[in-house]
Amino acid sequence: MSFAATLGLVALVQIGMPRLFAAPDNSTTAKVALWGGREIVMLTLTSLVAGLATTPYAAFHFHRVTPYGVLANLAAMPVVSAIVMPAGMLGLVAAPFGFDGFFWWLMGVGIDWMILVTEWVASLPGAIGRVTAFGTGTLVVASLGIILLGLLRTPLRWCGLAALVLAAISAFMAPLPDILISGDGHNVGVRGRDGRLHLMKIGKDGFLIKEWLAADADARQVGDASLADGVSCDDDGCVVQMADGSFVALTLKPGALADDCSRALLLVTARQVPTACGATVINAERLRRQGAIALRRTRGGFDVDAVKPKGLDRPWAPASALDTDAESGTLGVRPPAPAAVDATPAEADLQVED
Repeated sequence: MSFAATLGLVALVQIGMPRLFAAPDNSTTAKVALWGGREIVMLTLTSLVAGLATTPYAAFHFHRVTPYGVLANLAAMPVVSAIVMPAGMLGLVAAPFGFDGFFWWLMGVGIDWMILVTEWVASLPGAIGRVTAFGTGTLVVASLGIILLGLLRTPLRWCGLAALVLAAISAFMAPLPDILISGDGHNVGVRGRDGRLHLMKIGKDGFLIKEWLAADADARQVGDASLADGVSCDDDGCVVQMADGSFVALTLKPGALADDCSRALLLVTARQVPTACGATVINAERLRRQGAIALRRTRGGFDVDAVKPKGLDRPWAPASALDTDAESGTLGVRPPAPAAVDATPAEADLQVED
């Protein structure tokens, strides 16, 4: 983010920021400059350009954008430059002599002002724009666009703008997962008919759920009761319905396996599943090898996006020799067992002699 912001500021200087109010013979310009107009305009431009340059990375990592960042910078940066930083430096110089207390107090006043500004800006309507998670390919395209806009000095630089538009379209069209499964199998999020996640959980991992909601551009909080809408739980486990009507089960005890295997499309469990189980199974061993998994429903099953996909080999996370062909990028589902046909003839079809 720092590199992107720096590149944006360098490009701003190249395209003419030094020429702002550069005519000394303009009396109106001189008057505005005397009243700080030039400084305000330059601070606004630098905040705007730096904020725009870092937007793709903030959206990728934190799943949010801050449209009022310029306003916050305008209110906070003068205090940071005039009070916070000088007071901090003077405090370090005065510390060996025991005269640093006043400077730390002064620095604290400036920091309190910064906190006040951030709380005020965050309380404004629309202060936080939420963005769903998107892939690294989109981020690469956005980075290429920033580089072209920032480094090139010919009309070819506008190709960078086209790349940024393409990246924005790709980010907004990124498909959302239908099922999220944590690495320990204790939390399962299923997208319901309302398009939102519904959570089956047997652990208290607030940070994980917060990240799932942020990546889904969902404004709900971790403790929101609506997260459990449609989820049915008992001592044996939980079950919830997907958008297409299929069931996903989180099974805790062996006694529930037979019922869940016959009813559920997908079964998440740490228990030993019967060979004849009719559901597609995500077990603890697979989660241990591949980590958290996101599933997207397809016509023939699920597309699998795992933290550690099959065959991924890194020095700090070597590939497992136990990887199986089933642990690929797709996950098939078993067709439901055919329902038994009742061959008893209708009463109207029975003859008297029958």
